[in-house]
Order: sequence, then structure tokens, then C-alpha cells
Amino acid sequence: MSIFTLPDLGEGLNEVEIVTWHVSVGDHVIADQPLVSVETDKAVVEVPAPFSGTVTNLFAQEGEIVSVGAQLVEIDTEKAEDTGAIVGDIAPPPVVEAKPKPQPQPQPQPQTMGRTAVRATPAVRQLAREKGIDLSAVTGSGPDGAILSSDVSNLTNGRVEGKELRGVRRAMAKAMARSHSKIVPATVTDRADIHDWPESEAPTLRLVNALIVACAREPILNAWFDGQRLQLHDQVDIAIAVDTPDGLFAPVLRTAPKAQDIEESIKALKNAVTNRSISPDALKDATITLSNFGTLGGEFAALVVTPPQVAILGAGRISEACLVADGVAVIRRVLPLSLTFDHRVVTGGEAARFLAAVRGDLERATIFDKD
Repeated sequence: MSIFTLPDLGEGLNEVEIVTWHVSVGDHVIADQPLVSVETDKAVVEVPAPFSGTVTNLFAQEGEIVSVGAQLVEIDTEKAEDTGAIVGDIAPPPVVEAKPKPQPQPQPQPQTMGRTAVRATPAVRQLAREKGIDLSAVTGSGPDGAILSSDVSNLTNGRVEGKELRGVRRAMAKAMARSHSKIVPATVTDRADIHDWPESEAPTLRLVNALIVACAREPILNAWFDGQRLQLHDQVDIAIAVDTPDGLFAPVLRTAPKAQDIEESIKALKNAVTNRSISPDALKDATITLSNFGTLGGEFAALVVTPPQVAILGAGRISEACLVADGVAVIRRVLPLSLTFDHRVVTGGEAARFLAAVRGDLERATIFDKD
């Protein structure tokens, strides 16, 4: 017998959630075939079988959180023994007369006395008594409506206590807590006059280009800081916040040289997020983040910086505003901008110059020759 433990999947993770087992006890597996799908921080990863053999035990259930190094599956890798050939006549097996199987006796139904019968083990009933819960008011999630201990644990005086965060929202909660404990945030805001943009101009494309331009002007915002060491980056790898019903994803757009390449890359990343085929590598090592939250609503925001990054740019809702040009009030389309930065390493002046560079690039009528 060989026990396979959950390997280190990289990404600095200590635990994963079991999503789907691709094998069952008794199945024969071969090395490298998909064994189980697990969810890391926002990505679903297939873990292959490490060797061939017969599955004899699964140590975790679907939905369970498993730590790196914990027992995952037991596989019998021994080959069946060869008993050799039999020489000579083989007597036929004796004929055994089949006897009819005894018919199961009908079980008496529990007396309900006008109430629905409760299906629960003694342990579950004891837990309900300790919590002061009336089991007749609990909906069971077990076989044939049986009430499980988890059904009781989720109730207090008939009210739901709530569910443990799992998957993407669990990863988001950890990331936000980590940011709150490490980052010293500050935010500056501005508005870009985009009235001269062509009607077909894509805001996200323009924002990506403006970020690249601004990072070249103020490289310190395109950096990582671990609390002691500051690492500047030559390449601008932008995490683009994507809102989904499951939670927030931030796939990374690796810098592309042409507008058409950027547009296609963004579309591919969003599609991968939507169908949950995004790879772990596509979610890590961003150097700065872009949140175009204005497509949903809102004008300005104090955003959350994800360490070790030191900055995030937010774009609010595009709207019309009254501006003054050459002493005359005019109506122009404007794009609100919010820049949140880690004030431990980025000064207010550097942040203001960075945001001014973003605004200046956005206020140009065009940026790329798309031909």
C-alpha cells in the first residue's frame, strides 16, 4: 500500500479545497491520470495520480479543506500474484440448490402524532438538545431527509448561523486580511477629460496603455515591497479585477506591444475566468492592479492594494460634467480616477505624478494605430 499526500502546488498555499474526485475506491488508476480536482486561490487544478495501482481509500471528501502534506489517497501498487497453471482434470463445481431469500419484514412506521417523523441518530439528537433546537423544525440534508450534525450545527434557536467561506470568497477574505495587516494605504483622485475619444474607443484598453505610460514615468509604483526589500520591475504585468458571482478574480495581463494583442488577451482572460479554466500561473506575479469598477457603478474609491504590489488604479463611471475651458462652461465626458498606494514606500508626490501621467495619456484622442 502507498499513501499519497497532497503535494505543494506552489503559489505559497498551505491548503486547498477538494472539488471533485475523478476516482472511487476500487478503481484502477495509472500514473499521471487525473486523480482529483482541487481549488486553490481562485483556480481549479487537477492533481494527477503519482503511480499506478488500485484505489483503496480516499482520505478526504468533496468540499473538505485539506492541508499540504495531509493524506489524500491510498493506492495498492502491488501486482496480483500468479498462482500458475493447473495441470489435469478439473472437477466441475458442486451444484448448490438456490434457496429463496427471506423476504424483508415491513418495518413499523414511527408514530408522528400529527407531526413529521424525524430521522436522526442519537448523537444528532443529543447535539440538538444541547443547542435547544427542535428537530421537527430542521430540514435534513442526509439520505431520505435524515438530519445530520451539520444541519444542527448551522442552527441556533431556529436561525441560520451562516456558512463557512469556501473557494474564491475564502481566498478573497484571506487576501483582504493580509492587505489590511501589511499595507499603509493612501488615495489620490482626479478626473480625465475623454470627450475627444472616438465612440468605439475601449476604456479598458486605454487604461492599460495609460498604466504602462505612467509606470515608465514613476517606476516605483510598478514594484513589490515585502516590508524590507523594494523590487522594481521593468515589465508591467497588470492584474485586471474581474467581478463574478463566485467572487473577485484578478487575472494578469502580461504586457503586450500592440492594441489588438491587448484586446485579445483581455478577452481570453475574462473568458477563462468565466468558465473557470483560468490557470494558477495566470493569477499570480502581477506588478500593479487595474479595477475598472465604473462599469458597474461608482465614481471614486479607496481601493485595496494586494501585497507585495504597492499600487492599484481604479476607474469610475464615465459621465458628463460641466468644465471650464477658456473661461467658458462646457459639457465634457469625464472619467474619474482613483489611485491607492502603499505609503510606506510611495510618496504623495510620486503618486500625484503617476496619476497625472495616467490622466495625460487618457486625454489624448488616440493612442494606437490599429491597422
